[in-house]
Amino acid sequence: MRTSLATTFLSTAYIVLAFFTLHSAGYFVINEPNKNTQWVNNAANVVTWSKGLKDGIHGFDVELARMSQDGLRLVARNVPVKPNNINLFLSDVPAGDDYFLIFINSTHGVMHTTSDRFTILASGVAPTATSTVQLAANAPTVTIRGTPNPTAGFATTFPAISGAVGKLNMDGIGIKMTILFAGWIFGAVWTLGW
Repeated sequence: MRTSLATTFLSTAYIVLAFFTLHSAGYFVINEPNKNTQWVNNAANVVTWSKGLKDGIHGFDVELARMSQDGLRLVARNVPVKPNNINLFLSDVPAGDDYFLIFINSTHGVMHTTSDRFTILASGVAPTATSTVQLAANAPTVTIRGTPNPTAGFATTFPAISGAVGKLNMDGIGIKMTILFAGWIFGAVWTLGW
């Protein structure tokens, strides 16, 4: 059976238009700490992030890891995405230049993002890197103590995010229904060979 140019064009157009109805979930970045960050023990330090809007992520868990040693520090569970910052107070965390943060959904094991490698300095040591990042005034502060402990839970657990259906997203529903209906018609015509 010969395929006409119009049929090929319509099928390509339908596929391209169908992709416009999908949501993008590929943008989640930890802005602070970054590779130039130096955190100090016995002080509060800020974590900030940016993420996509309609990605379905409403909360995540924060874990602190080190490249040269095994073990995780479970920092905070159910962190809400807004506001996009949290303060971490370090208490007797071993100094090192190979720390990084992990934003993960620990229930399902889905990792959202990781931070750049950064440094944690011993208590009383002045940072050599100049940082303009200020503590988030209205953000919660979580305290992390000591070395990793495999039996310790999260340092802080935020209230669970409601699983109830919120406002139904009806943005562009007319366009989506039109594309869907056009796809049904196109599929019927293509199946019948007209």
